[in-house]
Formats: sequence, structure tokens, C-alpha cells
Amino acid sequence: MENSTLTDGTSSDTMNNSGLNPGYLDIFNNLAPQISIIDRVISPIFYVIGLTANPITTKIWLSRKMRKNNSSAIYVGVLSIVHTVFLLLHIIQELNYAWGVTSYTRMAVMCEVFNMAIYVPQYYAPLLVLAFTVERYIAVNHPFVKERFCTVRRAIYVSIGLLIFSLQIASLQTYIWRYHPEEGQCYPPEEVVDFERIWTLTTELILFMFVPVCVLVVNILVIREIRRITYQSALPHQTRGCGGHTSTITLLSVSFYLICTLLPASIVFALQGIIKHGQFADLDTMAADPVWKRYLQYMTIRKIVEEMCLSNYSCYFFIYYITGESFRKEVRKLCCWKLFTSEKDKNTVTSKSEYTLVTTDNANIIKLEKTGNSVPGKPEYALVTRDNMHTNKYEKSTAM
Repeated sequence: MENSTLTDGTSSDTMNNSGLNPGYLDIFNNLAPQISIIDRVISPIFYVIGLTANPITTKIWLSRKMRKNNSSAIYVGVLSIVHTVFLLLHIIQELNYAWGVTSYTRMAVMCEVFNMAIYVPQYYAPLLVLAFTVERYIAVNHPFVKERFCTVRRAIYVSIGLLIFSLQIASLQTYIWRYHPEEGQCYPPEEVVDFERIWTLTTELILFMFVPVCVLVVNILVIREIRRITYQSALPHQTRGCGGHTSTITLLSVSFYLICTLLPASIVFALQGIIKHGQFADLDTMAADPVWKRYLQYMTIRKIVEEMCLSNYSCYFFIYYITGESFRKEVRKLCCWKLFTSEKDKNTVTSKSEYTLVTTDNANIIKLEKTGNSVPGKPEYALVTRDNMHTNKYEKSTAM
């Protein structure tokens, strides 16, 4: 895996030299035990959080209510599915590299297929974030074309297109990774090492550095426009429509969280081509080798950064809950938290359901307001005009 990927913690050269034999775990367990502790303690915490919260997030965002006329909910819901898939695959990989429990690394075909599969969500996730960031830019900066570009149907098509693109890019991993039956191990063969380095550098620059930078630039443009609109007191009219229940601040928070976790991981991962491990020998000799000392220090920092990046696949639920009022309400409904709903929230819901619609007609203010003498199931409203102030009773089966 790349970047957020927590591959094996070593370079391709290490895999070729050590064959991922038990000595690989011995090196970390004896010379840098903090690396194994980080993998074995921190990662399971994010697994529990992500595999619990992501399905809830998916259910809420892809529900009929949330996705109706809300294209951003499609992107966010699909993103939660992608995160769940990644965590499940990451558990299998972590069992192999952190605990020494072999699975796909000792089976033909599975070696190539698994390494392709685990790259797909890594490529797909930042592209989805870029997609709804661009959509938010259209909704805020170009509100007159949002009805054309910010639709649920278009969001579905874009999500499918990005998935196909991610699959095509990840399919090259089946060429890079090979199963070696004589050793019973899975690692890139010597003849593709140069290609693997070039391909890794290319994908790192495009998907894990260029894409987050694009997200950052677009977010800056959105924030500048929001400040301008806020100053002109026109924000409610400009931002309505494309986002629906998904607030701008929610999507901006997700975008910035991706940037803060992905860019450092990309930089740290890129350094592995500069910071090399030393010569393999007995543990005492390696412990005294300054090259190995520097490499193990680098690996410790890398593991910390990678765990921060792993939180990117687990903790979006908290961003949605903190920044999204609609999401909070749906979570409370789903989890039966009615007892924890404050009286203020109840009053807010009531006041929103009994609003007054006001229009103008030849300088006459026409007001449709609730009279208070409603029949259960059929609220009664009164039409009031400025000229004659007469009242006509109307009945409506649903609240407006």
C-alpha cells in the first residue's frame, strides 16, 4: 500500500532481501518495539471506531430522505462504504505484517488480487473528496449552473466513473506483485523493481499530493466566496440547492481533514526512497549500525503518521455529527436517543414545521398562516391580503 497504506513498513528492497521472513518481525520487535506497539494497539482502536461508525454513516447519508435532491449525500455515502471496505482489507494486511499471521501472502493469485484490491479504496477516496469539493465550489461560486451540474443522477455517474478509473489504476498492482512459490512469499520480483518505483512515485504525486492540493485550492476559493456572500448578506440564497442537507461547513471540514492526514503521509512515504535500511546481519550488529538506527527512527515516525492517516478512514462520523444538524437528528432517530433530545431541539423542530409563507402580488402582501383551529391530520391555514384583510380558509393534507 502507499501513503496511508501501511504497506509492510519496508521498501521493495527489504522485501526482496528478507523475503518477509520471521527476521522482519524480529528486527522491529527487538530493535524498535514501539513500531509493533503502534501497529498492534492504535490500529485496532481505529478498526473498532470505523467499522462501527461507517455503516451508520452509510445508512444515514444514503437513506431516501437524505439523498433526495442532495447530490453531496451520494458522494459522502459512497465514501463511507469505501472506508469500510478499506478497513476490512487493512485488518487482513495488518495481521500479516504486524502479527505474522500469513494469509494472502502464501497463496497464488490471492497475492496479486489482494494487493490490487487494497489499493482501490485508497485511490477512490481522495477522488470522491475532490468530486464533492468541486461540486461545492459550483454550488457556492456559480449558483446559476448548480441545477445543471449538482444533481443526484450526475453524482451517481461521477461516482461510478471514478470507481472504474480507480480499478484501472490499481490493476497494475497485479503486475507489480508476484507470488514466489519457492519461498511461499508475496513481493515484487527483481525485474519490476524499477517500474514499481516509477509507478509508485507517479501515483503518489498525482493522487496523494496533487489531488489534496487541488482540494485545498478549491476550498480556499469556496471560503473566499462565502466570506464575500456573507458580507453581502446573501449566503442563504447562494448556497441552497446543490448541498441539500449537507452543509458547506461539513464538506469543507472533510476536505481539510483529508488534506491534513494525506499530505504528511505522502511526504513521509516519499522519503523511503532516500532513507535506506542497512545490511542484514545479526540483531546485535544491526543494533549498532547507524544506518539501521536512522532507518528505524524513520520507520517510527512513519508509523505515527500512517496511524494518523488511518484515522481518515474511521473518524468522519464525528465530523458529520459535529457539523451537520440533519445528520445529528438522523443519528438520534436511528439510535433511539429521544430521551437525550433537548427541549430546545424539540422547540426548533416545532417552530420549523409551523412557518408562514409570504409572497407579493401587486404590492399586496399575501400571507398563508396557520389559524390554530386545525383538524387532526389536516392543518387549516388562512389567506390574508393587505387590501381587504379578508380571510379564506384552506385545508392542506401536508405541512408546507
